[in-house]
Amino acid sequence: MPSATKTRHPLPECSHVPQRYDGPAKEEVLALRRDYLTPGLITYYRDPLLIVEGHMQYLWDEQGTRYLDAFAGIVTVSVGHCHPYIVDKVCAQVGKLQHTTTIYLHPTIGQFGKKLAEYMPEGSDLTVSYFTNSGSEANELAVLMAREATGRSEILSLRNGYHGGTSATMGLTAIGSWKFRSNPASAVKNATPGYCYRCPYGLTYPSCDVRCARDVEPLIRNETSGEPAGFIAEPIQGVGGVVTPPPEYFQIVYDIVHRHGGLCIADEVQTGLGRTGAHFWGFENWGVTPDMVTLAKGIGNGAPLGACVTRREIARTMTNRVHFNTFGGNPISMTQGLATLEVIERDNIQENARIVGKHLKDRLCELQQRQPLIGEVRGLGLMLGVELVRDPTSKEPATALAADVLENCRQRGLLLGKGGISGNVLRIKPPMCLTIDDADFLVDCLSEGISLAQKR
Repeated sequence: MPSATKTRHPLPECSHVPQRYDGPAKEEVLALRRDYLTPGLITYYRDPLLIVEGHMQYLWDEQGTRYLDAFAGIVTVSVGHCHPYIVDKVCAQVGKLQHTTTIYLHPTIGQFGKKLAEYMPEGSDLTVSYFTNSGSEANELAVLMAREATGRSEILSLRNGYHGGTSATMGLTAIGSWKFRSNPASAVKNATPGYCYRCPYGLTYPSCDVRCARDVEPLIRNETSGEPAGFIAEPIQGVGGVVTPPPEYFQIVYDIVHRHGGLCIADEVQTGLGRTGAHFWGFENWGVTPDMVTLAKGIGNGAPLGACVTRREIARTMTNRVHFNTFGGNPISMTQGLATLEVIERDNIQENARIVGKHLKDRLCELQQRQPLIGEVRGLGLMLGVELVRDPTSKEPATALAADVLENCRQRGLLLGKGGISGNVLRIKPPMCLTIDDADFLVDCLSEGISLAQKR
């Protein structure tokens, strides 16, 4: 199989010169991981990849081989690995103050909160932030506030949705392989997502009248007390396979939930910060405004950082008891988060996601016409998914072939993600500094990777 340094489609030029790696060999790294770390850790590749350096949209392994990172550390690196502006800001802060907790004052946390509020829809009153260390924490916090604000307990989430790995967020998640059998969900009901390619009712949009969304009404009426505390959903499902709903889906669902007195939570952990291109937040693509917005991943460009943004009257519920997060709002993470927003604004990152994302999706759709293995191309901006099927009529998931495609692309210098209930959806969510040349390289590699997988 061709190596990453001898691809038929050479990687775009890069001026960055990686440093010489002088750390432990891969065998030693694997041994340390095997002997001292949890066996629950997973790797994507048959020969695990050792990554030692990153710069913008590229990564390097210990041999100095360069890769285009089309998965961005699982949609975590928003503006580029080790972005020089962010590195300078964080290095300066590290030398001054690394930690105090929020029992003392520090200017950056308030400045960051103000900046986030400025990006929320005008008139939404989404102005109050609570900072955490992860998306799981942010989602737990949102559910807690929804329950406190309404005096109710039942929460609705979507099948195929992913909201975290803590006990409570695992209950919100509705993907069996991510749920431990000893950890049952508490007061959570799962509604039907807008997954048109695999409609559970066997209907076709738009003649279906978006039944998936309207079924939230009988779900509330028949499977809850009729008084839900809230509804949480990703505007585009990430781990579930980049499931992109019909445009009116969330308008219908939000209206039903609000009529029943519940609050709506938008999990923007993967879709936020301009990644969908046309809008800064994923929910804006669907013409709705949530009561709470949860963030993580890209908001810190690689730093452990999350947040829940809501209206003041909802946020006030956190004064009902003492609530505290030791590392939430620490000066290092706040500096990195604020610097990330500044880069997004300064470098017009959202517009780049729109332009490059459209070019990339158009090329992927062209590839679909030549490759029957591709059942559907979906997503917005630089949050795209390619669902692989063994047969376009039966839509049988091509799970094993998807794993082979990932391996083939890795050998050609391209790193992709995969997801979906059957693990057959290629997740393409690169740093948003991706260029047109990078996008062309990505599609050319994917074309070769699919062709080779089909020959085996």
